[in-house]
Amino acid sequence: MHTELPKEVEIDLTPARLSAQKNVVRAFYKDLWDKADLTLVPRIFHPDFTFRGSLGPVLVGHQQFGNYVGWLTNTLEEYTSDILELIEEGNRVSGKLRFHGIHRRTLFGEPPTNARVWWYGAPIFTFDGPLVRDLWVLGDIHGLRTRLAPSAAEPLSFDRAVSARP
Repeated sequence: MHTELPKEVEIDLTPARLSAQKNVVRAFYKDLWDKADLTLVPRIFHPDFTFRGSLGPVLVGHQQFGNYVGWLTNTLEEYTSDILELIEEGNRVSGKLRFHGIHRRTLFGEPPTNARVWWYGAPIFTFDGPLVRDLWVLGDIHGLRTRLAPSAAEPLSFDRAVSARP
C-alpha cells in the first residue's frame, strides 16, 4: 500500500502573520483537530453552527461536532491537518488542506490497515462576528477510499479515443 504523503509544505502559520479569521481557522485545525481539544469548540463556533465535514456528515451544534471529532481522531491515530492554502474574502475563509492519520478502526467499511491514509479537503468557513456560523468542507473521498483499499480501486483510463457528441 502506497502511504507516502505528497511533497507539499504547510503555509506560514505564525499567528502574528495571519488575520483574526485565519487565526481562528489555524486554531481549528492545529489545536482543536490535531490535538482533539474539544474545549475550543465554544470559542470557535456559534452554539447552533452548521457543519458539513470532509467525509460527508452534516451536523448541527457543539455536541454533534464533538462526537464527530472524537470518532475520527480515534479511527485515525495521529490525526493531522496540513494547511496548504488559505484564502480570505470578507467574512469567509477557504483553503486547501490535507488530512491524514494511521488507520486503526473500520472506515467506510474497510477494516484497519494500520497504514497512514490521507485525503484532501477544501473548507469554506463563514464567520458571524468572531465565531464561525457555518463550515462546509468538500473532501476527496474517492482518494481516501482508494488508499484504504487499493485493490478495489478502479483506475481511470484515458487511452481510448472518445468521439465528440453530435
